[in-house]
Amino acid sequence: MSFFDLVDFDDHEQVVFCSDQASGLKAIIAVHSTALGPAAGGCRFWDYASDEAALTDVLRLSKGMTYKNAMAGLKLGGGKAVIIGNPKQLKSEALFTAFGKAVNNLNGRYYTAEDVNITTADMSLVNQQTDFVSGLEGKSGNPGPFTALGTFLGIKAAVKFKLGKDDLTGIKVAVQGLGSVGYSLCEKLNQAGAILYVSDINPNALEKAERELNANIVGLDEIYQQDVDVFSPCALGASINDDTLQQLKASIVAGCANNQLAHARHDKAMLDQGVLYAPDYVINAGGIINVALEIYPEEYCADTATALVQNIYQTLMNVFEKAQATNQPTGIVADEMAREIIAKGKK
Repeated sequence: MSFFDLVDFDDHEQVVFCSDQASGLKAIIAVHSTALGPAAGGCRFWDYASDEAALTDVLRLSKGMTYKNAMAGLKLGGGKAVIIGNPKQLKSEALFTAFGKAVNNLNGRYYTAEDVNITTADMSLVNQQTDFVSGLEGKSGNPGPFTALGTFLGIKAAVKFKLGKDDLTGIKVAVQGLGSVGYSLCEKLNQAGAILYVSDINPNALEKAERELNANIVGLDEIYQQDVDVFSPCALGASINDDTLQQLKASIVAGCANNQLAHARHDKAMLDQGVLYAPDYVINAGGIINVALEIYPEEYCADTATALVQNIYQTLMNVFEKAQATNQPTGIVADEMAREIIAKGKK
């Protein structure tokens, strides 16, 4: 099959395959759109099952960043990078040096930042080779807390719209994934009075959540079956699929993971099932909103970033209301809204 015929290829402007034998770097950078500004999106370091899986991931993630940045009102296009391999074995100064040079070769069409298995320290090494980096210590820093804040506000919006409740006291939430963002979200949910059910591959994270947040530990396969109000996917993508949808008892799906739907048809499936879905790239935009202020020429301000992240609540309410009025899936409505914004940017 031709590359241009791949189901996840969406007229991407540029896809760059990067390699450096000396450091072991194998990476793909995808620039989906620069209609609204330079493409921006994090770099993910993952031990993919195949190069094809990495390509699929970067194509989907970069398109999601285009829509995410548009819906967040940012003057940024969408891009993403993936580094292929086991980060525990391959991370090195030489590897991030090579990656920084690859980013720099795009001459500002793409700004990178940290994502899964990448830290601000890693990005500082990249920054030694290129200025097209954001999320640096001393500037906007770790975007995770802002992603968690936006997701928390998005859950509040979904609960208000679906359940008619203004607060989260007594609301049961099943959180899948206790990484830095997922755990931060759980802290906010706990403080708001929500009842937590959590799953993760890391037993230490589970024990900490049980001890500090009074969370109920659930098995990896059982998290979908919990009798809760909200299912919050906060791990990797494709958690909503043909199998898990049949198990789902929650009336709301709202989490911080990217690419939560295994297939576009699952958006409509959730509508038919009476489940309110908070489109992933809308609810989890807090991190890129924070990072964007570092890319813009204005001086970075955490208070400004927080104020902009708070807009996620109303943005989601707008999506929910339009979806209800037109009887369309929320994901389709959000896509249409994002495309309208991008089309205006092109003009």
